[in-house]
Amino acid sequence: MTRTSNKLLSKFVALGCLALTVSGCAVADRLSDVGAAPALSSIANPTAQPGYQPVSLPMPTPERASYQPNSLWRSGARAFFKDQRASRIGDILTVRINIADEASVDNETSRTRTNSEDAGLDSFFGYEAALGSVLPEAVVAGSLADLDSASSSVGTGKVDRKEEIDLTVAAVVTQLLPNGNMVIEGRQEVRVNFEVRELLVSGVIRPEDITASNTVAHTQIAEARISYGGRGQITDVQQPRYGQQVFDILMPF
Repeated sequence: MTRTSNKLLSKFVALGCLALTVSGCAVADRLSDVGAAPALSSIANPTAQPGYQPVSLPMPTPERASYQPNSLWRSGARAFFKDQRASRIGDILTVRINIADEASVDNETSRTRTNSEDAGLDSFFGYEAALGSVLPEAVVAGSLADLDSASSSVGTGKVDRKEEIDLTVAAVVTQLLPNGNMVIEGRQEVRVNFEVRELLVSGVIRPEDITASNTVAHTQIAEARISYGGRGQITDVQQPRYGQQVFDILMPF
């Protein structure tokens, strides 16, 4: 066995050991949960979760508060009476998610092109007769070049997509921006028959968009991030095995 073959074999062995180590840890975790329902995540502060980053958006120029003597109106207030809508960090509001998207696109293109060119040199100061001594074969001066080309292209594309989600989830105000907008984040987990369904929603809302019933629509959330998925036995069966996933990533064909 050559040195190159040894190096190649060593690389495959190292890759195999790495795959076995990663899959071994995952398999060990899965084996420890055999016969048990998936564990629900503990309630925790969203701002303390790994990967959490405070939102930073362009803010308007701060305005100096002005107070009028003998006035019952509070500077900066959006209503005369205090309401119970979410307005501070830690307050809770309800997010209504009603997504009904449908898109259908059907495109078809067809192109055909044909070219034909003829070139000749019947008279060139009497030297046209000497072409036979220059070119490898006997030629006719009137038809020196005859070129033909043809091309054809056909393309077809079709998109047919339909999505429908109708859910509600409670979210917590995690941050107040200088212009009064609020950053919210909500998470909901439901476990049914060894399957956990997760609903995540986050984004930036305006206090004016919160209704009197302390709810806000998902269409009024800026930078909205909505995720609806699950984990458990059914989800696990629907996923390809680890070896197949690694093979699909590494296989170039």
